[in-house]
Amino acid sequence: MELRVTRWKRYGKDRLYANLPEGTAVGWADVKTWEITVLVAEYRDDVIAVLTDHLRNNPEPVAPQKTPRAEGPPLLPPLTAADDLSTNRPGESLLDKSGPGLIKRFVLQLLRRPAEWDSWRKGLAGEQRVGAELNRLERHGWRVLHSILLTEKVDVDHLLIGPGGVFSINTKHHHKRAVWVGDDSVKVDHGKPAPYARKSRAEAKRVARVLERYCGFPVPVEPVLVFVGVTDLKVVATQLSVRVYQERQVAALAPLSGVLTAEQVEQVYSVARHRQAWSQG
Repeated sequence: MELRVTRWKRYGKDRLYANLPEGTAVGWADVKTWEITVLVAEYRDDVIAVLTDHLRNNPEPVAPQKTPRAEGPPLLPPLTAADDLSTNRPGESLLDKSGPGLIKRFVLQLLRRPAEWDSWRKGLAGEQRVGAELNRLERHGWRVLHSILLTEKVDVDHLLIGPGGVFSINTKHHHKRAVWVGDDSVKVDHGKPAPYARKSRAEAKRVARVLERYCGFPVPVEPVLVFVGVTDLKVVATQLSVRVYQERQVAALAPLSGVLTAEQVEQVYSVARHRQAWSQG
C-alpha cells in the first residue's frame, strides 16, 4: 500500500501524517520524539515503514527520546446529560427567546416597524427547515448537531460530521428575496454587502481548532451557507471557499466520502457533542 506523508504543525506540535491516497490519515509520528501512532491497525506495517523512512531522511528531527512521552490531546470529562448537545433541536438557542408581548407585537405590526423578534422568528424557521433536511442525512452515515453555542451571542447553526468531513453550516432566511454570493460578501436584493462568507470561513476555522485540539488529528472543516426561502440564488464566487446551497440542496453532501474513517467520525462526534469542548476551547 502506497501511503503519502504530510507534515502538520499546530499548537506547538510537529507531526508527520501517513495518509491513504484519497487523504484519510492512518497514522502519525511525532517529529521531536519519533514516537509513531497507528490509527488504523490494518496499515500498521506500512505506517511504521513509511514514517520511519521519512523521519530518518528529514534533517530536522532529533534523536528518539524515551522520556517524556509525547503529550496527548486533552481529555474531556465524562459526558453528562446536561453537556450533551446531541439533544439540541434546530434553532435551540432561539427557542428560549420570549420576544415582545402580544400587545406590543400587534402595535409594531400596525406601525410597520421592524422588531428584533421578527428576525428571531425568521431565523428559527430557517434553522428548523435546514435542520430537517440535514437530519435526513443520518441514514447515509452522517452525524448532525444543532445550535452549538460558541459565545453568549454566537452559535454554530448546524454541524454535519461524516465520511466526507465536517461542515459548519450557517443558515440565512431571506423569504422571497434574491441573493447574490461573491467571494467575500453577499447581497440581498442588490442591497449593501453582508460579510456572510467571511464570517462562515472564520467560524469553520474556529470549529476546526476545537475539534483538532481534542481529537489529536487534523479535522478538515468546510464552511457552508444555506439560504432559505429565496426566489433566486446566484453564486459568482471564483475561489469556492464556502459551499452555498438552498435548503433542499444540502442533500448533495450525502455521497461525499474519503475524508474521515468511520472510527474518526465517531471520535469527532463524541468531541463535538460535548458542551465543555466548546466552552473550554
